[in-house]
Amino acid sequence: MDQAQGSQRDARSLPGCYRHPDRETGIRCTRCERPICPECMISASVGFQCPDCVREANGSAPAAATRPRTIAGGTVAADPRLITKVLVGVNLALFLVKLSVGDRFTERFELIGQAYVPLLGSVEGIAQGQWYRLLTAMFLHGSYIHILFNMLSLWWIGGPLEAALGRVRYLALYFVSGLAGSALTYLIAAPNQPSLGASGAIFGLFGATAVLMRRLNYDMRPVIALLVINLIFTFSWANIAWQAHIGGLVAGVVVGYAMVHAPRERRTLVQYGTCALVLAVIVGMTLLRTTQLT
Repeated sequence: MDQAQGSQRDARSLPGCYRHPDRETGIRCTRCERPICPECMISASVGFQCPDCVREANGSAPAAATRPRTIAGGTVAADPRLITKVLVGVNLALFLVKLSVGDRFTERFELIGQAYVPLLGSVEGIAQGQWYRLLTAMFLHGSYIHILFNMLSLWWIGGPLEAALGRVRYLALYFVSGLAGSALTYLIAAPNQPSLGASGAIFGLFGATAVLMRRLNYDMRPVIALLVINLIFTFSWANIAWQAHIGGLVAGVVVGYAMVHAPRERRTLVQYGTCALVLAVIVGMTLLRTTQLT
């Protein structure tokens, strides 16, 4: 099973708004570079400014903000953690279903290349045309400790990243990273080796967080230390699908870089074009492995 282990300290890559310290934000005033939350953002010709800078420049009260955007160009939402909450809820709900239904549910939806499954009485796997397993395995967990670590990681890392990217871009990053982890597991692991867990997607969020911190010129030492710790656990603990971790991490870095470094004039094309290219690689790996097994 793949799971993000180790020290799960929140890197808290995003600071609090200078006027509302309890509100994390990935946006900074383009003049004074102080962090500003959606309530304090005021649209400027380039980026956003804080109320104090606007007041100083205009000698009057700031104008109303118009659809503030995140550093990646996403719409700033009133609840910057909504998608993270939904993802955690879905994972927990499916874990309860798994506990209620039993192994039959897990073995029908976990990631497996090709193998005879006695409980189902048939040969199962992605090579048998069950491509949905690449996706469904991302939402299944094998034990209490497995889902505990993954959901804590998702909450701590995902929440600030969602606030920085915006909901749609964050969701695209999550699914592309998770699918990349699943595809690399399918390509490299033994075909009868089952795998499940959200940590492929979570490692993708981790990689994108590192890119974002670099983009904002934050101290990289905490995120590097956390990455090293997680990779040590990935390759030293038994029953961890390291392929999912590495696949998710690489995809997260690639997509994350496109999200935060895309030029403003063609931002959407670069961001979603990169996601499409990574998805094309995922499809290619899946087709290659299927050809090998059939």
